[in-house]
Amino acid sequence: MHTADFVEWFRQAAPYIHAFRGRTFVIALGGEVVREGKFATLTHDINLLTSLGVRLVVVHGARPQIDARMAERGLVPEYHKGVRLTDLSTLECVIQAAGHVRVEIESWLSMGLANSPMANADIRVSAGNFITAQPMGVVDGIDLQYTGQVRKVDTTAINYRLDDGELVLLSTIGYSPTGEVFNITLEDVATSAAIALKADKLLFLFGHDGVIDQNGDLQTELTAHEAQAFLDANPEANEDIRLYVPCAIRAVRQGVARAHLITHHMDGSLLMELFTRDGIGTMISREPLEALRQATIDDVGGMLALIEPLEDAGVLVKRGREQLEREISRYAVLEHDGKIIGCVAIQPFADSGMAELACLVVDPDYRDEDRGAQLLRHVEQQARSQGLRKLFALTTRTSHWFVERGFAQATVDELPIEKKHLYNYQRRSKVFIKPL
Repeated sequence: MHTADFVEWFRQAAPYIHAFRGRTFVIALGGEVVREGKFATLTHDINLLTSLGVRLVVVHGARPQIDARMAERGLVPEYHKGVRLTDLSTLECVIQAAGHVRVEIESWLSMGLANSPMANADIRVSAGNFITAQPMGVVDGIDLQYTGQVRKVDTTAINYRLDDGELVLLSTIGYSPTGEVFNITLEDVATSAAIALKADKLLFLFGHDGVIDQNGDLQTELTAHEAQAFLDANPEANEDIRLYVPCAIRAVRQGVARAHLITHHMDGSLLMELFTRDGIGTMISREPLEALRQATIDDVGGMLALIEPLEDAGVLVKRGREQLEREISRYAVLEHDGKIIGCVAIQPFADSGMAELACLVVDPDYRDEDRGAQLLRHVEQQARSQGLRKLFALTTRTSHWFVERGFAQATVDELPIEKKHLYNYQRRSKVFIKPL
């Protein structure tokens, strides 16, 4: 990466760094990540997140390690609807494999080698009986025996350790009040923990890029409704998608802010998903990430960041912070995942039956889906609701954009009297009017 590229990326990552501090993330990874030696590099990313003040809960599976131990004993794994049937012999393999994986993970997280990404790392790991389990019971006439499901997550104990700066490590083993041990699925532990902790993010590291549509395109953002519609329309989707997407939907519908499906095959995928605008996997939210709403005083900083480059280029008339704050009731903003990516203002001239569309700006990174037209429609609706008959705009650089959306060029004399008196003949802005 060139120096300029790195600087630009780091600057773009700054808002995420600020937003993630003190937040709780639950990261779920299968045993194959450890078996294939990929946890070593993942440790570097986990160390970075902890150094940025992120509260981490890591949930690990051990399916390949369990299968290997069963093979050593001549045992054949049995599954029902993707869930392992756990008899007593299998449970012994589960306990051994989970314990081995846990020790291996803790050893990687304990590193602090000089001249490495783990230099000066001080990750303290806490693991224990945080998960209370109950038997899954008999399903479709099949007794799953020591296969269990989450009954309760000890959030008090987990939060105590997170507050103390520790990383909490959860396995897929749960314990009952009667002292029994149960084998639980990775997705059940991770999803239940994220919901109970009211986590800000639930991240599944799995073997695919994310949700791929019928055209072969990665779906980077989906609402819970859209994700469910995808499952309904694609009953032949791969097993991992049909396993993890319902968990992501359940999580966001029960209070987790975001759920992510990320490949574990790409080095740095966790950081790329968290600290870049589009990420590299699929993010699922309960509601749409983008919203058009009335602006507030708190939005002024974000609006200025959009407007000032265009003011400096002479595209927009200069507006100071004080003017924006005074006129904030006239503005609407387009927000994407907490970031202001567009704004527009409306100025009614009731006596003339007209309204001015002003300060229509969209972040250059978000202009590919014609969000400007979305802001225009909002202003048109506002004008109609006030009984106004025409919309006008003044522009020096974007004449074609307005013409393509139903505006016709007009003269200064056709402006409302109040606006005509304020017209700046030095700028020589062109006048465009659209009937509503």
